[in-house]
Amino acid sequence: MEIRRAIVNDYPIILTLYEKARLFMAEHQNPHQWGTSRPSKEEIYLDIEKGQHYVCIEEDQIVATFFYSLGQDKTYDNIYNGQWLCEEPYGVVHRITSDGSVKGAASFCLQWAFDQCKNLRIDTHKDNYIMQNLLKKNGFHYCGIIICEDNTERLAYQKI
Repeated sequence: MEIRRAIVNDYPIILTLYEKARLFMAEHQNPHQWGTSRPSKEEIYLDIEKGQHYVCIEEDQIVATFFYSLGQDKTYDNIYNGQWLCEEPYGVVHRITSDGSVKGAASFCLQWAFDQCKNLRIDTHKDNYIMQNLLKKNGFHYCGIIICEDNTERLAYQKI
């Protein structure tokens, strides 16, 4: 597998991955995290244009996608019922999903992101047990609760 920055030509495939992810989440007791429209098409397109959206490739096929950025994320400025492991500069992963065709694709993406900075933050919905287990399996530590821009709570994790 390899990771590369997403390009505009990847956009339709990325949209399909997110459509499938929303259905999967709804079928696995997590219908609220992304609902029927998150992440938005506009958000994904802007992430691609900014060079902050990535794809995971296996045998010339996009099998996973995610947002990655190095630097402060205002969503993580305040944490409740816990604390971050450290306050050093960090990378952030958001909106990670895979098509399920390649075992370990999401873990590969998380490892790639961690290798970029050695201090990585990520969050997930309280009902997203699959992601919570994936994060624990990949060495992330639960740190507390953050509040998103839409005033919903997320479980915050960090790996250093």
